[in-house]
Amino acid sequence: MTSHRAALAGTAAAPYWLDRPEHPEPLPRLTEDTTADLVVVGGGYTGLWTALLAKQRDPGRDVLVLEAGTCGHAASGRNGGFCSPSLTHGLGNGASRWPDEIATLQRLGHANLDAFERDLDTYGIDCGFARTGKVSVAATAWQAEELRGAQRLNERHGEKAVLLDRDELREYVDSPVWTSGLWLPDYALLDPARLVWGLRAACLSAGVRIAERTEVTALDAKHADRVRLTTPYAQVAARRVALATNIYPPLLKRLGLSMVPVYDYALTTAPLTDDQLAAIGWTGPHGITDAGNQFHYLRKTADQRILWGGYDAIYPFGGRVDEALTQRPATFDTLAAQFAETFPALADVPFSHAWGGVIDSTTRFCMFAGTASAGRVGYALGFTGLGVGATRFGAEVMLDLLEGRSTERTELDMIRRKPVPFPPEPVRYLGIQATRWSMAREDAHGKRNLWLRSLDRLGLGFDS
Repeated sequence: MTSHRAALAGTAAAPYWLDRPEHPEPLPRLTEDTTADLVVVGGGYTGLWTALLAKQRDPGRDVLVLEAGTCGHAASGRNGGFCSPSLTHGLGNGASRWPDEIATLQRLGHANLDAFERDLDTYGIDCGFARTGKVSVAATAWQAEELRGAQRLNERHGEKAVLLDRDELREYVDSPVWTSGLWLPDYALLDPARLVWGLRAACLSAGVRIAERTEVTALDAKHADRVRLTTPYAQVAARRVALATNIYPPLLKRLGLSMVPVYDYALTTAPLTDDQLAAIGWTGPHGITDAGNQFHYLRKTADQRILWGGYDAIYPFGGRVDEALTQRPATFDTLAAQFAETFPALADVPFSHAWGGVIDSTTRFCMFAGTASAGRVGYALGFTGLGVGATRFGAEVMLDLLEGRSTERTELDMIRRKPVPFPPEPVRYLGIQATRWSMAREDAHGKRNLWLRSLDRLGLGFDS
C-alpha cells in the first residue's frame, strides 16, 4: 500500500463539518395541514436567508420552511467555506458575460458581502467568518499567464489583486508544485455547518416555522387564492412560494434542463501541529485555490486540519441525484495522491474525513432567478459551487420578485435573462464528458482546443 493510500485507511465517510456533536437535533416533520404567507422549499443557505430576510422586511409575515432532510445536510453543509464577494463565479466570468453591467455586479457583490457580515453580527451567528483573503496559485507557465491576466482584469475594475513570484508565494505557502500566485484580499472563510445552523436558529428566534424531514412532492398553482403544496403527511396553502431546492427536483418543469448535478469531493486531514504547518509555509489564515480548470481548493479549519477538495467534477448519466454518489473511492485516491505530491512534508498525515456533495451547475456558472404562476412562485438556483455569499443576494432577489418590486437587483440582465439550458440525454452526457476531457487536456498542455473555443463563443460551459 502506497503512503497516500495508507493515509486514507481510517477516514470517516462523512462530511467533516457535519460530523460534530453540536449538530442540532432534527425538528419535527409537518403532520397537519396549514397555511402560510410565504412557504420556502429548501432549508439550505438560500432558503434560510430567504426566510430570515422575509421576517426582517416584515416581522408579521407568517413564514414556513419545508426541508426534505435536515437544514444544511446537502451542499450548505458540505462545501469548503469559501465566501466570495463575487455574484458571478468570479470577475472573469462576470466580465465576459455581462460587460455592460459588471461594475454594478461587482458593487452589489461587495455590498452583499458587507450585509452578510452585518447580519451575522446582528443575529449572533458565530460561524468563524473572517476576511482572510485567498491565494490563487499556478503550477505551469500557462497558468501563471492566466494569473497575470486576472491581475490586469482586477486592476481595470478597481479590485485588489497582487501578483506573487515564487519567493513571495512562499510567504503564503511553500510547495514544490506551485511557481507563482495571485493574492486576493477581499475574500472570506467561514464554517459552513455553523453558518447554516446559525441561520436556522436565527429563523426560529424570528418566528419562522421550520419543518424538517418534510419533502414537498407536488406544487399546484391552479387555484387563484393560494398555491397548494403536497407533503407526505400534510397539505400547505401558501400566498407565495420560494423555491430554494438547489439541484433537487425544482417542482417547476421549466427548470428541468437549467441545471445539471455535479459531484465534488473533499478530504480533511487529522489536526496538524504548528511545526507541520510551518514546514509548508502556511502560517496565515488565508484560503488557497489553484489555477487549473480542474482546480483544487484548500483551507485550514479551526482545529488546524487542512481541507483539500475539488479537481474531479463528476456528472452522472441522466442527472442522477443519489446520496450513494457522495462517496467515490477513486476520487479520494486521486485527491490523496495529489495532496502528497503537493505537500511532501505531509505525505504521511492521515485523513480524517472523506465526502462529496452535489452542486447545481449551469451553463453560465452562476445563479439565476425568476418567477412563475403569475408571480406567486419564485426561485433562485444554480449557484455552481460558489454560492456561499451569493445565496444571500439570491434570497433578496427572490423576495423582490415575489413582492412585485422593481429594484436594481431585479433589473439586472443577469436576472432578467435565464441561462441557456443543457441539452437532453444522451447529448448532455456526451457533451459534458467531451468538455471534461478537453479541460484536462488544457490543464496538461496549455492549449484550448476547438471544442472549448466553440463553447466559449456560444457562452456555454460546464464547471463546479
